[in-house]
Amino acid sequence: MKLPTSCDVTGGVATITLDLPEKRNALTTELLDSLGDQLLAAGADESVRAVVLTHTGTTFCAGADLSVAGATKSRYDIAAILRAIAEMEKPVVGRIAGLCLGGGVGLAAVCDISIASTESRFGFSEVRLGVAPAVISVVCLPKMRQADASELFLSGERIDAGRAVAAGLINRAVDPDELDEVVRDVLDRLLLGGPSALAAVKLLISRVPAMDRDEAFAWASELSASLFASPEATEGIAALRERRAPSWAPGGGDG
Repeated sequence: MKLPTSCDVTGGVATITLDLPEKRNALTTELLDSLGDQLLAAGADESVRAVVLTHTGTTFCAGADLSVAGATKSRYDIAAILRAIAEMEKPVVGRIAGLCLGGGVGLAAVCDISIASTESRFGFSEVRLGVAPAVISVVCLPKMRQADASELFLSGERIDAGRAVAAGLINRAVDPDELDEVVRDVLDRLLLGGPSALAAVKLLISRVPAMDRDEAFAWASELSASLFASPEATEGIAALRERRAPSWAPGGGDG
């Protein structure tokens, strides 16, 4: 039986592909279950340094599966999926080359770095169905200006990738012919970072904005001290002094 998602691990990168094009990669029970399993497996796989979330077909993700409207329960709901991506210690890169609606916008926004082709379109379509983008607002609102959020949440209009960048939902919009090259370049740069350092950066980005200044300085100082005292930092500093790649980088470990 063909699964609605697939995962390929090559060169330290796990590429998870939403592969239910006949349903526009809607968040069916089966797709949520499969995606949740793939994310957990990638997070636990020590050979995986970064994750790419992408898709087949002309739709990245159409959002909720309206054919069942919550009639069945998956092992992972959309909140669990978004949390798994946000809390994964490895960077997650979104590769988007198509329509992105509702929960699909949440998937794009929760990725650490999302890159879309200029042919992609985005929309918070919930209000036009009589509901609201409630769960995905948790990951979308921290990235958006309030003015953009008000307009896009309330209107339900579809916007192009350039507007999605301006609104803070994604990082870049590139020509379709350049999408894979840009994603590969981003991954190459991510693989140069130490695994623990990348995990720490994700913690900083998620936790510091919610802290008051004194709490943030205290917590960040402790984190910094623990990182500088780690074997990873010892290796990274030694590699810099010896003018070689650190052990975690592609081609590293010499010297």
